[in-house]
Amino acid sequence: MSAENCDENVSVPLRNLLNSIQCIRDRVRDGESNESDGAFNLSNFWDTLNQAVKAVSQEGTKLSLAFSKPPLPSQQDAEKLSDSMMKSVLTLSTVYYWLPKSQGISLRRQIRDATVEVLEGVSQLLEVILRSPQQSLTQEQLTSTGGVWSACDQFAQLPRDNKAAVLVVLSDQSGVVKDALEEIEQALAEVQDPFSDVLEDEQGGDEPRGNQDTYWSEKDRRVIGQCHGLMKASAACLRKLMSAVRSNGDISTPQKLAQLDDLGDISKEISPGVDDLALCLYPPMDYIGVESNVAKLAALLKKVLEIIRCSHVCGESQLTWVQFLEGAIDHNLQKTIDLIHADS
Repeated sequence: MSAENCDENVSVPLRNLLNSIQCIRDRVRDGESNESDGAFNLSNFWDTLNQAVKAVSQEGTKLSLAFSKPPLPSQQDAEKLSDSMMKSVLTLSTVYYWLPKSQGISLRRQIRDATVEVLEGVSQLLEVILRSPQQSLTQEQLTSTGGVWSACDQFAQLPRDNKAAVLVVLSDQSGVVKDALEEIEQALAEVQDPFSDVLEDEQGGDEPRGNQDTYWSEKDRRVIGQCHGLMKASAACLRKLMSAVRSNGDISTPQKLAQLDDLGDISKEISPGVDDLALCLYPPMDYIGVESNVAKLAALLKKVLEIIRCSHVCGESQLTWVQFLEGAIDHNLQKTIDLIHADS
């Protein structure tokens, strides 16, 4: 048998395995979980899921080692390796489908995304092996094998219940808003009229220069100050909400569990709203865009606060800061609009 035929015979089971895993990945990404009719044991689910993930990691290592140096595995060995990998992948996807929506949408999304990442990692490993099955172990194959390990290892860091999953979402959103705030603060400290010191003596007085494409006017900076206040209220809202969920979050009833999901979902809208507003603030400032986006962000924050107020995480101490932030939002919104129209 020629080397070419041998390559082809070994490649066939790998290609079939790749196609099957890609189909499973797409179903996991887009599919629905099975609804549980009876009691669901979350602890048992995690034990079984972790065993399934460990099996995929081990099969990925075996597959990579088998194709790391000549001679190639025989067709029979390649089929055995493929069957074993397929079995581990099917087990992982099956266990994922056990998790019902009643355990929380936020939790299910994060486990789904982690499962998809494992399946993508295995797919990439197979693609690398298929491109160069007879060569010695390449850096690309080492990297893709490490990608499978890394994707499997992250399961140990996943939240174990829906409360923890929502806290992950809130922490991520809080970090994004914090970054946007720091970016604006840094820009305020750095962006100045590059020619102000050169033309200061020639122009005289406090007359503004004509071209404001590269710097902020004094009016711009006053507007930014109020917008910055609204962005800080966004960050405070997320921080306070995290604290409330951590202290009062409850997953003992379907209603409370769903409320946590609602809080996680609405919080994801805050960082895009902050980003949209921040983009309008750079010179030359778009006052129409600023007014539109500051109103949208204020309305969104009021909606978030109302959802918090109506949820089980809002006790008497939380109600105090909810009311305070409502006042701060109204104040910054009105001051921004007044400043924009001050010279109109």
